[in-house]
Formats: sequence, C-alpha cells, structure tokens
Amino acid sequence: MTIHSQTSRRGFLRHSAAASAITLTAISLENRLGAADAVAGKGNINHSACKWCYPNVSLDELCTAGKEFGLTSVDLLRPNDFPTLKKHGMTCAMVSSPTAKGTDGKQVGGITRAWNRTEYHDALVEAYEKDIPTVANAGLTNLICFSGNRDGMDDELGLQNCAKGLKRIMPLAEKHNVVITMELLNSKVNHKDYMCDHTAWGVELCKAVGSENFKLLYDIYHMQIMEGDVIATIKSNHQYFSHYHTGGVPGRNEIDDTQELNYAAIARAIVATGFKGHVAQEFIPAREDKLASLRQGVEICDV
Repeated sequence: MTIHSQTSRRGFLRHSAAASAITLTAISLENRLGAADAVAGKGNINHSACKWCYPNVSLDELCTAGKEFGLTSVDLLRPNDFPTLKKHGMTCAMVSSPTAKGTDGKQVGGITRAWNRTEYHDALVEAYEKDIPTVANAGLTNLICFSGNRDGMDDELGLQNCAKGLKRIMPLAEKHNVVITMELLNSKVNHKDYMCDHTAWGVELCKAVGSENFKLLYDIYHMQIMEGDVIATIKSNHQYFSHYHTGGVPGRNEIDDTQELNYAAIARAIVATGFKGHVAQEFIPAREDKLASLRQGVEICDV
C-alpha cells in the first residue's frame, strides 16, 4: 500500500540519468494507461486501496498519489489514521478491526481468534462498542470483523457462536448506522483453518444475525481460490456484500492479464447489482513501480 521513496542523487550526470528515467517511466505509464483525463473515472465504481499492500509508502504519499488516478478511500486503517485521510479529503471505506485481550491474555479480534469462540465475546463486545461510535463520528460506515479459525470446531457450532456474539453489538451498530462486515478469506493458501471461507457459510451467518448492519466483505481473490464462480456468486448474493477486495489469482499480484480473472467483467457485474460502496485493490504489486500497478488496477475496474 505504500510507495518506495526516491533515493538521493548527487552530481549532474546522476541527476540527468534520474530525470531521463523518470521521463521514460512517465511516457510508459501514459502509453499503458492513457492520459490523465482518461483515468479520471467513470463514476460507476468507488475506488479504494489497502494500505498494507504498500508498506514502504506513507499514508500521506498514498493519498496524494491515489487521488490523481481516482482513489477516494484507503482501506483497513484505524482511528489514529483518520485525521490524515481527512486532510486529503479521503475516506476509509473499511475500518480495521479493534483487538482486545481474551481471558487467556492473548489478543482476540484478528483473523485467527474472533467471534466463533464464546469465551472471546465479552472482550470483543467491549472493543466493538468503543469503536462503533468512533467510526460513526468520523462519518464512516464499514467496520471489519473475522470469524476466527476452526481449531477443531464444527462449522455449524461456529456459525451459532458467531451469531450469538454479533447480535450483542447489532443494536449499537444499527443506532450508529455502522455495518459490521465479516471478511471471506481462503483457508487453502493464505489463512489455513479460517472458518468463514465460503460464501454460503457467510450468507447463512448473515441470515442468523438478522440485521442489515451485518454483511460480508466479498474478497474476490480469496473466493476464486475457494469456490470460483465469482460473477454468478455476486449476482446471487450481492445483497449480503457491503464491500469488495481484489487480487490476482494465483499469487495475489497485479489484476491484469498476468492472472486468470477478468476483473473488468467482474466490475461490470458489481455495477449491475446497483452497488454503491467501494471496490478496494488488495493485491501485492510484483513490479518495481508499485503505484503504476495500483493505477492500472483502478483503471481495469473503472467500468
């Protein structure tokens, strides 16, 4: 999510070489992506990007660069980052989850230890009850959550446990118009043993919670790995999705023709559902010019 800073250069010849390289990069980028007015955006997709994919770029840098090619949001940030977003006129379309200490003293609220264990509920409820008003007061809507790993637990029991705990925070979420959003992740490659790893399970959890303020983050990369059939799934279940993430399959790199998914077609399917939220780029750029890759991803999805 961040961009590598330019190294310092000394001497006229080194400066000239750097200037030439920058010029050639700019020309190449324009040839690949079109002139600046061509990437201003069609207005059908709201674009975001996940900060963690750019660890060497500051949030200030990402906001400044991203706004030039259509980003209006940066995903998975915490409240201490909100002032920086506000300074740039940006939003956080998906706020990162709060964490707390469980009864065993270990952290809960992340991907592996979360809502499918009733012994974590009190700590999680307390953490989310603090975060929900903060998110709302910042003018934001989506706050992420996770199921936790199975660790030998039956999926049906895990679903019941998640619903039981999440129902405790729904009244506050509804009061503040905050959508608690559980992410669908693959348990095959990246997050071994994660419970919320199929759309059908997530949809059943939405039904069990029974609130419009609980939905799913449909991560296209993760669900392509677990079940495929991405466009059909979006058409059939879009009412349960509050947010989308991208990523090239296999490898989680650029979303262009180096991988197997047709992201322009997927984006058109999302638009056809009437979705008004954000689609966030969550791929890890493999190329040296990380921002050019991000810009390309935004343009591919700008249908």
